[in-house]
Amino acid sequence: MVATQRRRCGRKQQTTPQPMISSLLSAALIVIGLPMFQTGVEARLADRSRVIHARTNGASRRDKNNLPIEGAAYRMGVSNPDYLNEMKQEPTPTRALKKNSVTTGSSTLQKRKDLDIIEQMNESFEDHIHRNLGQLTGCCSNNYAYSADEMCAVYGEDCESGETPSHDSGDESCTQDGLSFIGISFSVNVAHGNAYSYQLCDQFPMENIIDRNYDYVMSMDEDGWLVGGGYKSFDYSGKMPYIDSSHTELLRVGSMDVEKGGTSIEQVYSAMESVYFAPIYIFPEKVKGGGGGHSGDDDGSTPSGDVTLGVSVVETYTDNANYGDYETFLDNLFNAMSAVSAGSCMDDKDTDPHVSMSRGVKFKSSEHQEGYFYSSNLEVAVWQAMYPKGVIIGSSGYASFPAGSRGNKQYVGYGNLYFFFDRANITKAFRAGRDLSDEEATYSTLYSKGYSGDYYESTTEINFDYSGSHDDGGEWEHNPYKWNAKMAMHDMTDGWDLPPNCGQEGETFLGIPLSRKSDSSLMDTSTFQEQFDFSVLMDTNYTYITSFGTNHGWLIGEVIGNGVGSIVDKDTAHIPLFYTGTTNPDAGGIGLSDLIKIVKKIQFGTLYIKPAFVFIDDDGHIKMQFEADANSALGYLYDSLCKELGISWNYDTPYNSNGVYTNCAMHAAGDRAKYGCGNENSNQGGFCPQMTIAYSARFNSEDDAAAYLAKCNGYIDYWRSLYPSGVAVGTSQFCSGGGCLALFLNRYDLFYVFKPDLGGSWVEYGGASMAPTISPAPTASGGCDNAKNFHLDRCMRKNMRPRASAVVWDSLGTIGQFSLFMLVFMSATLSVSIFLARARKRRKPGESYLDFFIRDATKKRGGKKKKKKVKKKSKLTRDLEKAMLEGDEKPTRSRSKSVSKSKSGRSKSRDRTSRSKSRSRKSGKSKSRSKSKTRQQLV
Repeated sequence: MVATQRRRCGRKQQTTPQPMISSLLSAALIVIGLPMFQTGVEARLADRSRVIHARTNGASRRDKNNLPIEGAAYRMGVSNPDYLNEMKQEPTPTRALKKNSVTTGSSTLQKRKDLDIIEQMNESFEDHIHRNLGQLTGCCSNNYAYSADEMCAVYGEDCESGETPSHDSGDESCTQDGLSFIGISFSVNVAHGNAYSYQLCDQFPMENIIDRNYDYVMSMDEDGWLVGGGYKSFDYSGKMPYIDSSHTELLRVGSMDVEKGGTSIEQVYSAMESVYFAPIYIFPEKVKGGGGGHSGDDDGSTPSGDVTLGVSVVETYTDNANYGDYETFLDNLFNAMSAVSAGSCMDDKDTDPHVSMSRGVKFKSSEHQEGYFYSSNLEVAVWQAMYPKGVIIGSSGYASFPAGSRGNKQYVGYGNLYFFFDRANITKAFRAGRDLSDEEATYSTLYSKGYSGDYYESTTEINFDYSGSHDDGGEWEHNPYKWNAKMAMHDMTDGWDLPPNCGQEGETFLGIPLSRKSDSSLMDTSTFQEQFDFSVLMDTNYTYITSFGTNHGWLIGEVIGNGVGSIVDKDTAHIPLFYTGTTNPDAGGIGLSDLIKIVKKIQFGTLYIKPAFVFIDDDGHIKMQFEADANSALGYLYDSLCKELGISWNYDTPYNSNGVYTNCAMHAAGDRAKYGCGNENSNQGGFCPQMTIAYSARFNSEDDAAAYLAKCNGYIDYWRSLYPSGVAVGTSQFCSGGGCLALFLNRYDLFYVFKPDLGGSWVEYGGASMAPTISPAPTASGGCDNAKNFHLDRCMRKNMRPRASAVVWDSLGTIGQFSLFMLVFMSATLSVSIFLARARKRRKPGESYLDFFIRDATKKRGGKKKKKKVKKKSKLTRDLEKAMLEGDEKPTRSRSKSVSKSKSGRSKSRDRTSRSKSRSRKSGKSKSRSKSKTRQQLV
């Protein structure tokens, strides 16, 4: 019996490796087969690139005559081969005119005299090229033969003379101006501002002197309030999402380019570290208006100007010295800068201390202007009551310089001076030469410790004069009915004139993104197109340009460490098409979600653009004009946007299926692309596709301005020849089919993208793409099985459902996840401890732990089971033998039936045992009864 069981166990051991080997082979086949199954079909939405690829079979997008396969010119050539031969071999009158203008150097006046000839040529050219507008696969064929200079002339601009309102520089010793400086920061970090703003001023709550709610102010330039905490990206106003940059300059260092008369950063650091200075007292004077000289000052419309907080440096004297501490510091600083060979671009004297609060400010009326200055100066009066002798600026928090540098946080302290590379970028803090006294510390922490309540209650009047330059302009009020459609062509360095029933400005707009990642842009710049390299239009060496009239430099990608100290912005190149205004519905605007829903339902064709020329507008800004083709997909889209989102004007009202409208768009419902700019339009509307290259550029001379424009327009001519019928911009990763429309929160932040022909939409924010967070329910047939509904929330949740394990893991929370991790960790350490204890006990001499682990893991475990089974059988056999010896049961003859007989034997023996036990119990009971009877008898 035992031998039989052993043979059975042996057979089981021989068969166990077979399923293991087969499972390993199956797993190997699956792994090998995965790549074969994964090389399937890539799912993509239909776009024009597929059609072109199928048409050309993957070859170049040019035909046998080396003409581009696109637009009206190609379609005409396909239907009429003789036309292609004429275009390729016989020079047209336009080309002859261009050649003549280049060789003879004809002037602008001569070119304007030739416009009649050009128009006649275009008429004949238009007869040959008839474009099917239903296809909208191109644009701008009417001006096919025009050069950039000719386009500039027909659009009524001057691209040759160099006469620009750009404040040409006449300083010969300093060939490049700059904005870098040493000063004091008043930056604060508040809930409604930018989360990355510094908290460097605990003394003045600067947010109390700005009008963030637009109670008094109508509009400002695109930067908005420069003080009071900065702006978030999703602010209703659409202002630039900068950090708080409030400061006062003490010394203008100027340019950082040593070769152009500037001073290097290392020289500034060396000079400042060698100078001792005591903590500087600052006294707030008043909030005043004036300056700027922006729009409305001369034409009778709403005036605009700057808002400034005037401050003064309180002179202190140490040990009865004849010279004040601040005056001594300035003398020592100038001497130190001279010792390190500072450049000639540095100012020869200290600046007038002030804090620029906002620029291009337009109030709703003179009454609103008076109300703002009264409320803000009442706050300043409280500060003066708190600090009658001035106060040392500082904070008890921590900060890192420059902003965003990790692992470099330091205690801010009080009395610091800072080096500003630009107004939004502090690179280094310099500590005062001594700590604060007890009295100084008491005043510097008065507001932060909550002791200012009494001063706010007791200060009810303003005891100083806060009049400014705009206070003597008499009474006036903004007239919204003077608004007109041409105001959409707006100077972004100035405030808007708002239309009726609009209570707040907004910079949100729909347009075409053109930014890209390049050597001259920041690393976080996203690439939205690969057709144009606009970096060739920048004068990064400042050969022609000395500086800019604003803190912004090149808007198409500023260089890190630029010499002029302009704000280092990422590439924000774009073409604004339709300004939607504020996203605050309570102020007359349209909510962001409603705006997206409306635009997602507008069916527009692929958007083609074609550069026309580079020029300098009346405000001194460098811009690139694109052809304003009213019959292109871009023109049709502008018409649709005006019909659905334009404001009610001249008896024209908008209409859309959502029934949601805005009073703050800068375009009228009756405006059309044919009313826009250009030689083919009436120049009365807001359709004028332009890209701003730089604000208020200042050239060395008129000749340099003309040379710069000639260089830029040379590139324009190249692009015009490369894309004769325009081009739909995009990349393989962004809008692969080209020609997408984008929603911008501001010039800085692109938020949402719409593909042409209702091909889908998605969120594009902060350099990342994600599923849309706001969308209606599926309306196309087929529900979520239809590709048109994939981008909707309901379908995204269905198709992108997370795994159950991920949901369970997230539901545990931080504490639960940590507890589970600790449980696994403790289990692992316990297992290791048990293994080590077992190994120490059972290791052979000289055997390593690894060898023991392998031996212990591969050791056969069948022996113990056999022994246990044998023991059980041997015990059973002994019981049977014992029963046989006692004579209770006859021995069995067949060993094969031993198990069943033993069971019956056991049952019979149990019956006999129970019977004997019952008999013994009965005899015992009878004995006990007999004994009890005898006891009773005895008794």
